[in-house]
Amino acid sequence: MYQKVSNDMNFVAREEEILEFWRREDIFKKTVKLREGAPAFTFFDGPPTANGKPHIGHVETRAIKDIIPRYRTMKGYDVLRKAGWDTHGLPVELEVEKLLGLDGKPQIEKYGIEPFIKECKKSVWKYKTEWEQMSERVGYWADMENPYITYDDNYIESEWWSLKQIYEKGLLYKGHKIVPLPALRHRALQP
Repeated sequence: MYQKVSNDMNFVAREEEILEFWRREDIFKKTVKLREGAPAFTFFDGPPTANGKPHIGHVETRAIKDIIPRYRTMKGYDVLRKAGWDTHGLPVELEVEKLLGLDGKPQIEKYGIEPFIKECKKSVWKYKTEWEQMSERVGYWADMENPYITYDDNYIESEWWSLKQIYEKGLLYKGHKIVPLPALRHRALQP
């Protein structure tokens, strides 16, 4: 039977009290330490690009993506819960093009590749604080102090190493697949 929840429970204050307890007692790190040496469970979470503000859709995905690692941790597994930042790609480049008033590869080359890359690297951290605050507020537990960053050389080299392993095992092939393209991405396909 459904019992009505009292309106005087002050949910916001309760949430903040719990978050403060988690911070003060370092609960996330304790859960990680508690499972050291247990059987490993791996969950790959595609990282966000921090040059866009988090919104309600991100709140939902953060909460859903936290369920699996948290559940597996509760079931006794050692789950690597490493945060990450997607610092590559067309969305970043398009944002910086717009910011600099550029349009396409010739104008980027005229501006200068290295200065453009520098602006892209700066751009991806625009909303980092907002992402961290939102993640903490929804109870998303991940190591935000030591994230992987996709423009980092170690990350890039590990991706190339993985791709080489896949190729050497004969698992890489050329194929064709039809996928819908968002309107902004059509320029990437043009010469």
